Formats: sequence, structure tokens, C-alpha cells
Amino acid sequence: QVQVVESGGGLVQAGGSLRLSCAASGSTSRIIPIGWYRQLPGKQRESVATISDGGSARYADSVKGRFTISSDNAKNTVYLQMNNLKPEDTAVYYCKVHLLKDSLAFQYWGQGTQVTVSS
Repeated sequence: QVQVVESGGGLVQAGGSLRLSCAASGSTSRIIPIGWYRQLPGKQRESVATISDGGSARYADSVKGRFTISSDNAKNTVYLQMNNLKPEDTAVYYCKVHLLKDSLAFQYWGQGTQVTVSS
């Protein structure tokens, strides 16, 4: 069973920074970090930043220039550096990974970490 654990959320003032970490473990099959998503109450989960196996990153327009995603595939870990945070960045942030097994990809989510940005 794959475990995905996020950390690094918290309360920060507008303009501040946070760094989220996500570590996946629990399988001898290959685990690929996919990226970060966020969700507000009553709204759909949205993509914030994703990273390919080769290291190419994609960002939501709302976070471009402020957030940076990186990964350490050897450690099955993905990070999200968030700078110049805004109140509208307040949400629960989730990490997603893929487990590659028998030519199939199985997705796993973490439990989420709350990010609150005060104005």
C-alpha cells in the first residue's frame, strides 16, 4: 500500500512564503511524483503545479512566477515552494503520485495540508 504524506502547510501573512513537501513510500514498484493540487470547500480540486518524469513543470496561471515545483525521484518526493502568497491561495493542498505496476499507472493522493494566507 502506497502512503503519501504532505507537510509544510500553515498560516502565513500575505506576501510570505511556505514550502510544501510530499513523500511517497510503501512499494517496491516505481513511484512517480505528479504534482500539487488544491481545493476550496464546495469547489473542485484544481491543478496548481505538475512535473513530468523528465523535470518539466507546468503551472496554473494564477501561480506562475510565484510557485516553483521540484522533485527528487530517488526519494519519491515532490516539493512546492510558494512565494508572495495571496489570500486567494488559501486552500487544502494535495499531492498526487503515480505507482507504475504491470504496465498500469495507479494514482494515490495524500491527506492534504491546509494553507491559510491572511490579508
